[in-house]
Amino acid sequence: MKDTTVVVFGGSGFIGSHLVARLSEEGARVIVPTRRYERAKHLISLPRVEVVEGDIGDDASLRRLVHGRDAAINLVGVLHSSRGMPYGPQFKRAHVDLPRRIVAACAAERVPRYLHMSALGAAADGPSMYQRSKADGEVAARAEPSVAATIFRPSVVFGPGDSFLNTFARMQKWLPFVPLAGASTDFQPIYVGDVAQAFVHALGDLRTRHQVYELGGPQIYPLGDLVRLAGRYAGHPRPVFEIPDALGRLQAMLFELMPGDPLISRDNLDSMKVDNVVDPAIQATTAAALGLRLTTLEAAAPRYLAPREPYDDYRARAGR
Repeated sequence: MKDTTVVVFGGSGFIGSHLVARLSEEGARVIVPTRRYERAKHLISLPRVEVVEGDIGDDASLRRLVHGRDAAINLVGVLHSSRGMPYGPQFKRAHVDLPRRIVAACAAERVPRYLHMSALGAAADGPSMYQRSKADGEVAARAEPSVAATIFRPSVVFGPGDSFLNTFARMQKWLPFVPLAGASTDFQPIYVGDVAQAFVHALGDLRTRHQVYELGGPQIYPLGDLVRLAGRYAGHPRPVFEIPDALGRLQAMLFELMPGDPLISRDNLDSMKVDNVVDPAIQATTAAALGLRLTTLEAAAPRYLAPREPYDDYRARAGR
């Protein structure tokens, strides 16, 4: 790993920050492209990590970014998009077009490895635009025969700085109760450090080339139970009530009309029509094949959801 140079697209985000730190610990040289230097400045103190400004929307810029690297890792993803069939333009741009362009740049610059972040539930016939775009993104990841792709499909990822359990914890700080659509949908949340380790392991093991890995944590929970745990660990538990699908869709539609990213969208609800758990019937390997020792939610979540000092909040957002 010490002689490896990796470019990590999406390296300044939640999962990316943890992965970049892990690669740095392993001695890899890591390049993190960003359009805005400020968003990635929390990474510059890490050894052998270089933050560079670059436009990943430009093909020439992509070729410069991957030139001379041993591998490219793509973590870029979005949770929301305007409507479209089979998916909207934001999903197409981030989940399908970008991986196709990255692997094309890798092929042109003779970069042999590409590690790709997909999602559990990715399916061409999935009920949500998100799932359908993720499936097409996997096809795009394999578009260049000369570039060996490894694909990861994690369930929802939790850990310091996440926007999943932290969001539900904040909601319960201010709301007397939580009206929740899809409360009975099962999830298999996986710790961000375990996801980062899966990527690091794959980068150093040529046997992972051309493989798909489904990543789920050690336990399955209904969404309602996850919300209750978030409130309990944050110190302000509230009652959680499942609401009917029709009311949930109305609630999501109202969120979509508000400025900024919606708390939940109708497409998110569509994703929850199927359980988000590792399916042993699908021909994909799992965390066990990577030798991961999975972290339980009960061991990790109380440490970062519990009330803390402002400095601790800063460290959590920085992925430290």
